[in-house]
Amino acid sequence: MPEPTASGTSAASRAPVGVPADLDAEDAKLVLLARSARARVTAVEGAAVRDQDGRTYAAASVSLPSLTVTALQLAVASAVAAGATRLEAAAVVTEASTLDGAGYSAVRDLSTDAPVHVAGPDGKLIGTVVE
Repeated sequence: MPEPTASGTSAASRAPVGVPADLDAEDAKLVLLARSARARVTAVEGAAVRDQDGRTYAAASVSLPSLTVTALQLAVASAVAAGATRLEAAAVVTEASTLDGAGYSAVRDLSTDAPVHVAGPDGKLIGTVVE
């Protein structure tokens, strides 16, 4: 029988590399999608959101001379453009240690209680904002 780890889970039940073990499967999927979006274009940050129907939307930050959009803003905008009216959860993968205010505000426009998970580029959870 595998030895329990510090988190109380056995080694056999640990999440795969890059998946935050302290999140449920659906929220861990958001972190993976955000990491993938970030890596695909080597962006500063990646984000993903899940809407009221369980559909997910991922995006990377955009920085052009005429347009700057955070990854979280773009993920929320994609969800809204597809018909989302509420968000269940969001995740941001970033090198920063804090959540950007504009992206946070965009999430709150659709949900006052959706958790916003912030993870580092390695997928390790930095924290969750729920207020």
